[in-house]
Amino acid sequence: MGKPFTTSLYSPYGAFELKSKYQRNFLLGTLATVSFVVLILAVSWLISNLGRDDVVEAPVVVIRTIAELGPPPTIAKKPPQVTVNQPNIVAPKVGIPKPVADDEVIDDDVQLATRDELAQIVAPDVRDISSMGGEDIKIDIQDEDYLPDVKEFVPVEILPEMIYEQKPEYPRLAEQAGIEGLVWVRALVNKEGKVLDAVVEKSSGTASLDDAAVKAAYKNRFKPGIQNGRPIACWVTYKVEFTLGR
Repeated sequence: MGKPFTTSLYSPYGAFELKSKYQRNFLLGTLATVSFVVLILAVSWLISNLGRDDVVEAPVVVIRTIAELGPPPTIAKKPPQVTVNQPNIVAPKVGIPKPVADDEVIDDDVQLATRDELAQIVAPDVRDISSMGGEDIKIDIQDEDYLPDVKEFVPVEILPEMIYEQKPEYPRLAEQAGIEGLVWVRALVNKEGKVLDAVVEKSSGTASLDDAAVKAAYKNRFKPGIQNGRPIACWVTYKVEFTLGR
């Protein structure tokens, strides 16, 4: 009889070449990974340490309450800055003295008048016509009173003071109608204390009352206003009341 036919069922698990190089490849991969990680750490350390001497550490501010935070930043847009060109100002130049002729030099022998000599220089006395050498001198000084306008302000030290007031006659129709009022009268008082003119400064609203107050103003008497110690014509304002007896 011949030999029985047998088939080998055993076969190696995986490739034999991979198993033989497995440990070497694993070691090389581990070393490469470790080297790459060490290289990254070294580069990071170098970058963080470059220029450390120029870095100034800011002080630490500790905020303990909300009030210490301060207001929030504004969201309003600021207007653009406008650049204004400064004018070109030329610096003054210091001139160099130039020689001049002798006849252009100011005379140093000029004598100035003293204070006593200036005090003796007075206006000529116009009362002595004979000392004028026969010259014709005409004195044209107006001695008339100056009457200011109703709106003109005249400065005085003492305002006119009323010493006699003429009571105005109550208009018949206004009295019968029971009309009362207050009139402010502005009167021009001359230097003798007489009223030369009178106008209504503020009306009462009734024409008959205003007219009666102005008519009576001319009979009033005042102490005149004083300016520089002398009486002067000026305007004064006073009130006139129209009231009915109850």
